[in-house]
Amino acid sequence: MEAVYWLKNVRLESGYTYENGEVVGTETELVHLLIEHGKISKIASAKEELQSGGISTKDAGKLLLLPSFVEKHCHLDKTLLGEPWRAPVPVKNLFERFELDKKLFPTLPTTTEERAKNLIETILKAGSTHIRTHVDIYPEIGLKHLEGVKSALSSFEEKLSYEIVAFPQHGLLRSGSQSLMREALRNGASIVGGVDPANIDGDIEASLQQMMELAVEAGAGIDLHLHDPGHLGLFTMKRLAALTVEAGWQGKVAISHAFGLGGVTQREAEEAAAMLAAAGITIITAVHIGPWTLPPVPLLEEKGVTVAVGHDNVFDSWSPFGNGDILERLCRLAQVNRWNSEYPLSQSIRYITDGKTTLDSTGTRVWPQVGDEANVVFVEASCTAETVARRAKRRAVMYKGQLVSGSLDS
Repeated sequence: MEAVYWLKNVRLESGYTYENGEVVGTETELVHLLIEHGKISKIASAKEELQSGGISTKDAGKLLLLPSFVEKHCHLDKTLLGEPWRAPVPVKNLFERFELDKKLFPTLPTTTEERAKNLIETILKAGSTHIRTHVDIYPEIGLKHLEGVKSALSSFEEKLSYEIVAFPQHGLLRSGSQSLMREALRNGASIVGGVDPANIDGDIEASLQQMMELAVEAGAGIDLHLHDPGHLGLFTMKRLAALTVEAGWQGKVAISHAFGLGGVTQREAEEAAAMLAAAGITIITAVHIGPWTLPPVPLLEEKGVTVAVGHDNVFDSWSPFGNGDILERLCRLAQVNRWNSEYPLSQSIRYITDGKTTLDSTGTRVWPQVGDEANVVFVEASCTAETVARRAKRRAVMYKGQLVSGSLDS
């Protein structure tokens, strides 16, 4: 598509409708958007005939426009997409899973790059134009997975943005991966990963200290996988929050899963949430189904903690499930929290759009605004609430004003 063009007949949300003071619906209007060099430079009402001034036009066919999505947690190097079907082999514990992975990947006929490309394409088609991927770093594999994922992502440079987490899946201390982590951070990774400092590394303090040291040394962020439940997980989160403040690393740290927040009393969860908020730590949930206790999202937000949703595993040796569609996970989050009505459903989109919503609490449009990057998804739905609840079809995806997936042709 051209660098400058009109996108006409775009459906945008314009306000809420109310009954007895409650939001019962969402109003929309048709507009024309002027796209210039990847940004929205003008929003004009479609009530008046478009005066294009000789600029080319593209018809959006009255499709609803939403901000494109963010896949906040995936493992591009682990996926088996492109391989014949195989369910995960049962194991007794995580350590057996680690050993199976070491044996599996070298035997696959497809490369890390090929499989990663398959998943990236799937994620992009589902509406995400930003990916945060964790990439395994351990002595037996070295940086091979990182190199494969980087190569895969490089072929999508004009279609999406991304972050790479150097992830010591087998334990930062347990696998002795500190030097490899440093090398990964010099070669494309921008975030330090970690996993279960107690149950995997066996030393909460040493593991967290080493993780923070690597991050500060490299000027990198942190994203800790924390599956440890109850008070063990809670203690780990509190300690990480304290270290984050000590290092001045507020706003640069995330905790993925954080099951411990859901397995304690209300008072304990509130105290932990306050510490996380003060440290600027984000909680990323994959909304797992199973024996885990999910973090209490409404409580976290009430205390000022930023929350995001990620997909996690997509058809790999850990899970046979997952389809790369982050909207499916958001729908699951809405069901778990019983967000059944129009307002909470419409506002929930912020968990997969880096905090963006189309309307604020008063029903005033806050997205899009002139100057916003044209990273958008066109959906077959009447409003955001319907999009979330029914996982509406995504017709087309744009990144910086350019069509990167799907089509606007009916």
